[in-house]
Amino acid sequence: MSEPQARSVLIVAHTGRPEAVRSAHLVIDRLAGAGIAVRILEDEAADIGCADVEVVPDGPSAAAAAEVVMVLGGDGTLLRAADLARSAGTPLLGVNLGHVGFLAEAEREDLAATVDRVVSHRYDVEERMTIDVTVRRNGAVIGTNWALNEASVEKGERERMLEVVAEIDGRPLSNWGCDGVVCATPTGSTAYAFSAGGPVVWPEVEAMLVVPISAHALFSRPLVVSPRSLVAIEVMADTPGAVLWCDGRRMIDLPDGARVEVRRGAKPVRLARLHLTPFTDRLVTKFGLPVTGWRGRTRPRPEEPGAGHER
Repeated sequence: MSEPQARSVLIVAHTGRPEAVRSAHLVIDRLAGAGIAVRILEDEAADIGCADVEVVPDGPSAAAAAEVVMVLGGDGTLLRAADLARSAGTPLLGVNLGHVGFLAEAEREDLAATVDRVVSHRYDVEERMTIDVTVRRNGAVIGTNWALNEASVEKGERERMLEVVAEIDGRPLSNWGCDGVVCATPTGSTAYAFSAGGPVVWPEVEAMLVVPISAHALFSRPLVVSPRSLVAIEVMADTPGAVLWCDGRRMIDLPDGARVEVRRGAKPVRLARLHLTPFTDRLVTKFGLPVTGWRGRTRPRPEEPGAGHER
């Protein structure tokens, strides 16, 4: 009879925050006490400074065969951890130590209970759609990337407007003189696309968003397109200094005449979920939305579908 595989958890922390380092120590102690091996990234090891952990290089192999990646920080830290977890298919569990923390599943005051849920396997896993990005010039591929939240084509020079033409499924849509164009997932609809005036899209909706930024055009409304669509943003030949950002972290310089193609990602990102909280409640909590005067019911009546199943 084969030996059961040893359990391990990768911790990714915003080590620039003292609170994240303290939280990492608590997580390491609780996991080690439960007999679970802990990995930390080579770049973070000196700041965390714990013994009896496995130090691993910062790369796709860091999360391989780990049960979960615990992320201690804000959404930026979780997006960094997504780079490590996506290829391995390891779920991310975010503990918010930042501000809004829309991608996080737990808050700082719930840290100990969150670790206990990991130890006892009491969490669900959901998949979030990603986008794959290809950059071409004169037909040749000059760059590829991916994003969980968004890919944004932006002007590289403050004093110059970006001139682009948008294409959906092989057909031209419109020219825009603008500051940029955001192509986002439903997950990213509450990030950069939201700031640019795009709609909030519930995570279970499969779609892509196209949101022009400060466009000087009659038709510059945010668009919601099929997840099977191919969206292309072509940089006009006389536009200098454009750049592509993926999740605000990875940048590719775009020469004039570059074509950025965005399609549904081949691999999703997996998120660990502790609570089956409706997305509406998450919006209300994270944005502090006023709901005074609401007279609806918090639970369905017994005769209604879903009664008896707490959400």
